[in-house]
Order: sequence, then structure tokens, then C-alpha cells
Amino acid sequence: MKIVKIGEPKIIMSNPTSRHNYFAWPTIARLKNGRIAVAASGFRLSHACPFGKTVMSFSDDEAETYTLPMPVIDTFMDDRDGGLTPFGESSVCITSINDPVDFYRQHTNTYPWSKYAEEYLDTISQEESDNYLGSLFRISHDNGVTFGPIGRCPVSSPHGPVALPDGTLLWLGKMHQGDEHGIRAYKIDPRDESVTCLCEIEGTNTSYDETFYDEPHVVLLDDGTLLAHIRIQKRGVGKYDIFSICQSESYDYGKTWTQPRLILDPVAGAPAHLYKTSSGMLISARGYRIKPTFGVKVMFSKDNGKTWTDDQFLYENTFNADLGYPTTVELKDGTFLTVFYAAPEQGKPPVVMQQKWRLEDGDAEQERPFAETADDTNEASNIQHTLL
Repeated sequence: MKIVKIGEPKIIMSNPTSRHNYFAWPTIARLKNGRIAVAASGFRLSHACPFGKTVMSFSDDEAETYTLPMPVIDTFMDDRDGGLTPFGESSVCITSINDPVDFYRQHTNTYPWSKYAEEYLDTISQEESDNYLGSLFRISHDNGVTFGPIGRCPVSSPHGPVALPDGTLLWLGKMHQGDEHGIRAYKIDPRDESVTCLCEIEGTNTSYDETFYDEPHVVLLDDGTLLAHIRIQKRGVGKYDIFSICQSESYDYGKTWTQPRLILDPVAGAPAHLYKTSSGMLISARGYRIKPTFGVKVMFSKDNGKTWTDDQFLYENTFNADLGYPTTVELKDGTFLTVFYAAPEQGKPPVVMQQKWRLEDGDAEQERPFAETADDTNEASNIQHTLL
């Protein structure tokens, strides 16, 4: 299979008349009423700043035009990421995450606007910080017109939970409490928004200095299997020995999971988003931040994730590695739309962009099958990879 791009990448979320013109970590989804929605973190100053808002835009014409970004989660804190999960007859869940105030003090003191950020951070009380620290979600039962109160969950992932057949939401994510680092599965009951822990994936509770697991995404297959792609990384000296994707499956709706296994080269990029097309084919899209080419890569599976092939660039640049977090939706005409964040040109802040594309028969420019082991480090020694 070969990707054929339809047109050029198009900016769909930005704020060009303001210094608050950094948008990132988007998720696209088709709502139950047929509208296309995109969530992201926007109106920011940079990758790490306290001013982010989790926003949504809508399209009624198959992604030709969008509404202006509407804040949905806008706390005193940063409100990073923008996960989006339609479920039920007319419901949708939007998610975000906040870090402690000290995190932003440490990360903003090198910016020219650091005093501006520091003065804002001084206005946030400890109580306000504690109330919204960690992973947040809001649920709408009218396709995103109105939303209920903010709820909290102990785990986070950039694209949010997956809807289960029983009407609940399964959220596989990284723990954000104290020294706990494992990937755990939680169930959210939309009727009362209660949150229940199901399990932890064995072997993922490692410290940041070791092999580290983060930012999973899950897709529900037709046979009831839950398939997850999980970001895995391990720091080297001046580079990453591992920055790639692991795969795990659950056959009991998230109560237990297989041991995660590396499915790509150790430095193939991350994190990934999974999408099941109308034909049953799976699409896994991920960011690629490895010199000299940065971009978005897409691969495919026609056997429910047993093998992955035709790994290709959908978007690329050579000037800014702060990009990625792609997500995909199928359009009504059978083509595909992938949304991601990237800088439109050198010297400009990242914004949310989209690329339309289709598949044709033929050989892909690149192909990467499943990695047989996690020991194949043939590229790692030459990689200079910046974690963003």
C-alpha cells in the first residue's frame, strides 16, 4: 500500500494575532451525530507554560472548515493534551492533564516571557493547584454542546479512553501519583462518573531513568480484543537507546494485559494513535523526531495487529522536532484525515494541522515489519533525539 497525499497540510487551529499562538497534542474524532471534532491544548506560549486551555473545534463539512477553538477545560493550571472519545448515542469525553506549579517554574525560567509566567504562577494558591492537579475529564451527552463538571482520573494518556460495549469507558494510561509510574487500566462509568482501577500492566512500573512506559492508546477490535500501543523509551548518553512503540493486548475488556513487546526499531518514534477503519484495517500513526527528518509516520495492519507494514511518512520537515501526536479519522468518501501538531515554518510556533490522504496499491517507500527482538539497536548510535 502507498500513501497518496491529497493537497497540502492545512492549519486548523491557531491564534496568529497573539503571542498565545502555540497549539499542540490534538485528537480528532467523528461524533455520534456525524460532526468531526478536534480537541487540543491551545492559546499557549510554548511547549511548557501555565497558560494552556484544552479546546475543541467542530467541522460540519468533512474537515473543509472548522469553528474557532472553544475552551472546554480551562483551569488555573496548564491543561495539556486534548483527548477525545465519542460513546453511547450522543456522548463524548474530553481529557487533559496538569502538572504541579513547580514544574512550570522550572521550565519557564529560560524563556523571555518568564517574568510574565512567574507573576501568573504567583496568583495560583496551593488549594487551586491541588484541585486540578493530574488527569482531568469532562463528559458531554449532547455531542459537545454542553459539558458536565470536571472529573479526575489517576492515569493519563494524550488521546483519552476507549468506549466499551457496555457503555463504560476504559482508560489505559500512565500513573500520575507520587512515585508510581506503571501503566494501569481504569474504568469510568458515565452514569455517575465513578472511576475504578482494573489492573496494572505487568512490568511497566519502572522509574524514569530506566526503561520507561508512557502515553498508551487503545483500539477495540471487532472480536472484543483491546489492542494498545504504548510509548517506550530509555535514555542513553546524549541520545535515546529506545524511543519506540510497544504493543499489548487484553482479551477480557481491560482486566488483564499481555506483556508489552517492542514492535518497531528501538528508535522508531512515539507516541502512537490507533484507528480501525470501516474495512477493519488498523492504522497506527506516530510522531518521528529523529534527525535529519522530523515528521509523522503511519503504518497499517490487516490482521488485527499481528503484523504491521508499509511504514511511511505522511508529513515531514527538517527544521523543528516539536511535532507529532497524530490521530486519524475516515472521511465519508473513504479517504483519511490525520491531524497533528507542527510548526508551519521555521521560527513559527507549532499549531494544529491536518493532512488528507488516500491509499493506493503499490510499494511503499519504506516498510518496517514487526521487530523480532528489542535488541536491534542498529540505528541508535547515530541518533540525537530531543524529548519534547
